[in-house]
Amino acid sequence: MDIREVNILVLAYIGDVVYESYVRHFLVEKGISHVDQLQTESIQYVSAKAQASFLKVLLDQGFFTDEEMDIVKRARNYRSNRHPKNCDILTYKHATALEAVIGYLDLIHHQDRIKCITDLIFGGNLC
Repeated sequence: MDIREVNILVLAYIGDVVYESYVRHFLVEKGISHVDQLQTESIQYVSAKAQASFLKVLLDQGFFTDEEMDIVKRARNYRSNRHPKNCDILTYKHATALEAVIGYLDLIHHQDRIKCITDLIFGGNLC
């Protein structure tokens, strides 16, 4: 499989699941034990608005490699007939870009890079 030929929304689809799993593990490891509270806390990380803001931080810090930036650009520029329900199209595209990069990294088995991204998002330092 040539990863460069995978539809960007497929990368985002995979990235969404991988990222949400990291968020869930992070919140449980943080000691949250009630499902309602887990759901409430997770929104701070998995909403399109939150994901778009995390992408901006990563971009501002020059975090991404050239290959990862190609994925970000493909996702931001992808023309879709889908219209987001709870945010503007630009926020949606930036959130999709973060998910697509994570999906790309998962498919090429670079879990260490995913961990760097999530560590930064969860308040850690830049890798």
